[in-house]
Amino acid sequence: MSNSAMASEIHDAVKRNDIRSVQHLINDKKHKIDERDHNGRSPLLIATHLNHIEIAKFLIDSGADVNLKDNIQDSAYLYAGAQGRLEILKYTIKNGADLKSTNRFGGTTLIPAAEKGHLETVKYLLTTSVDINHVNNLGWTALMEAVVLSDGGVVHQNIISELIKAKADVNIPDSNGVTALTHAKKRNFKEIVKLLENVNAK
Repeated sequence: MSNSAMASEIHDAVKRNDIRSVQHLINDKKHKIDERDHNGRSPLLIATHLNHIEIAKFLIDSGADVNLKDNIQDSAYLYAGAQGRLEILKYTIKNGADLKSTNRFGGTTLIPAAEKGHLETVKYLLTTSVDINHVNNLGWTALMEAVVLSDGGVVHQNIISELIKAKADVNIPDSNGVTALTHAKKRNFKEIVKLLENVNAK
């Protein structure tokens, strides 16, 4: 069997959520646990995309690299955080995830988690050593993205509240020198404006 066929076999088993086949293929020493598909995705990253938790944990326990990135610079750790795959995220961190690693936008996993409204994921990440004030290539922090790329609703209000409680710097401006408070006012996000003004945001 060719290497490409072997890779396809393990990836297909993960996609089917076929834990027994995955276990058999990995325990067969002919198969590399971090074999990549045409997108550069490992079996673990595919399992993370599909939120196949049991398979993801098995692969990690078997030595899969939680920091291995695909062609668009996603790793299992980064993707799990960005998409709110909380159980897998916790397991990647427990098993050596690089909390300083960044995605294709130069952001930590906290930034897209905040933007996409994954409140429980944000709360968990704030208990780790992830840099709360990291600025991505767009010039945005997690707090800034929770303002600029949100609808200003309750979920993002809660996320901003959690970021503030965790001592996020509310006055880090974007690359144009505009602060989160100014953006919130422009968007008429009244509750977010209150949250920011309560901590003397400028």
